[in-house]
Amino acid sequence: MASVPSLASTVQQRLAEGLSAALPEAGSADPLLRRSDRADFQANGILALAKQLKGNPRELATKVVESIPANDVLKEIEVSGPGFLNITVSDAAIVETLAARAADARLGVPLNEAAGTTVIDYAQPNVAKEMHVGHLRSAVIGAAMVEILEFTGETVVRRHHIGDWGTQFGMLIQYLIEHPHELDHKDEGAEVSGEEAMSNLNRLYKASRALFDADEEFKTRARARVVDLQAGDEETLALWQRFVDESKIYFYSVFEKLDMDVRDPDIVGESGYNDMLQETCRILEESGVAVRSEGALCVFFDDIKGPDGNPVPLIVQKSDGGFGYAATDLSAIRDRVRNLKATSLLYVVDARQSLHFKMVFETARRAGWLNDEVKAVQLAFGTVLGKDGKPFKTREGETVRLVDLLDEAIDRASAVVREKAQDLTEEEIAERGAQVGIGAVKYADLSTSAARDYKFDLDQMVSLNGDTSVYLQYAYARIQSILRKAGDAEPAAHPKLELAPSERALGLHLDGFGETIAETAAEYAPHKLAAYLYQLASLYTTFYSECPVLKADTPEQVENRLFLCDLTARTLHQGMALLGIRTPERL
Repeated sequence: MASVPSLASTVQQRLAEGLSAALPEAGSADPLLRRSDRADFQANGILALAKQLKGNPRELATKVVESIPANDVLKEIEVSGPGFLNITVSDAAIVETLAARAADARLGVPLNEAAGTTVIDYAQPNVAKEMHVGHLRSAVIGAAMVEILEFTGETVVRRHHIGDWGTQFGMLIQYLIEHPHELDHKDEGAEVSGEEAMSNLNRLYKASRALFDADEEFKTRARARVVDLQAGDEETLALWQRFVDESKIYFYSVFEKLDMDVRDPDIVGESGYNDMLQETCRILEESGVAVRSEGALCVFFDDIKGPDGNPVPLIVQKSDGGFGYAATDLSAIRDRVRNLKATSLLYVVDARQSLHFKMVFETARRAGWLNDEVKAVQLAFGTVLGKDGKPFKTREGETVRLVDLLDEAIDRASAVVREKAQDLTEEEIAERGAQVGIGAVKYADLSTSAARDYKFDLDQMVSLNGDTSVYLQYAYARIQSILRKAGDAEPAAHPKLELAPSERALGLHLDGFGETIAETAAEYAPHKLAAYLYQLASLYTTFYSECPVLKADTPEQVENRLFLCDLTARTLHQGMALLGIRTPERL
């Protein structure tokens, strides 16, 4: 089915036609339409137009209103103040537009079949290291943007750029060669849990680090092992692969707990670009984008200087021949543009790395890998803070393990579900507890603008009141309960019925879903979708308290209100799914 034009776009079109008819000299002027608390919509474009045409804005506004023919969409247009237009649409137009949305599986949201390909770089844990609270935002924001962009028609390629290369692997591999049973599992052949895999890696990392710091001879052997790794020595690579595989068992267990879909082909770590590094450096140097400075291959920028006033370069290759993150990131851009045919590159990365990515993107532009057809954007995110407003740490001052955080959220949510549960079994309480707890963590993150820091407050996150996912999930579950109790009454749209004020407010907001999705996708701003859904649940709560549904005055009114309930539930379900949050049928 084709996308359904929103009431706002229909009203905009009628006004634009009125403007052209009344003021042909105005050309295709924009009426500047927006939602208003004085009417359904307000248009204030005539003020700027009057200035341009040197006319009286109220007189021009009146002329425009008179040139709009009577129609079934616009119920009333009032000239207000110095020349604003206050516009009220008809109840029938609201219900008919919503009925068209309800008839479409996509709720009338357009699918852009000419969209491009976006590579999203997100959820970037490190091999042989535990995931901590700092890994949360990249995973949650990135996964939401994958769903949102795919829903609009974009081809999305997921990339998990894991830290799986570098000097620490020489230390780990050499230790494993000298202590060959350190990665063995207690029960050979048994399935290994994420916790067991991480516990093995943790133990091995600590033991190898202690030996590396205490034993000079081991340190020398470990450094030689890095050279073997980079040279592709078979035994070394086989042991390195064991670390990667063991870490993946652990990563997958955490991502599964986060209710995230991470697939093997999507994991292309730093090692995946190893074979491209030399060529990347050669291209940059031969094209003059990078120059040798004190033996290192550097890219300089006029506007980036250190505290001493000297230029701060992007170092692509160190003076000892080693490669830093810049060489890997630039090689990844080449791969994503050339081989994956990306038209957009989206990096969901901590704001503290903004300068690095600014330099990398500018270097890629100078090299011609990024241009008017291919853009790169960093979706930079702020820090997760504790209740005290400081970076989130344990009481001992250590970084909080991500898995501990998620387990606590699930425990808190399970307690809330148990308290409210009327006819749920223990198994159902556990399942809902996980859906509510993980949803609470994701929503707290996604309802905050990514660029801002936010406080991790579980008491607030699992609250039934306020801007929380639990509030939205309960609104959805309440609607499902009403629909189950409706008996033979079916949701059906009745455009001829008069709508109560809270029905109109809910209907107009429901009609804005497609525009919200488009704005969220264009701006990479999942918090805009979260804000829309919270307002939807709030408007539904007001409607529910003011308008009896099953005890409405007439059978038609019952059906029409069930129709509003059903469309609200479908919109909540679809919107929450795009944020990666489950909507249980019963709570």
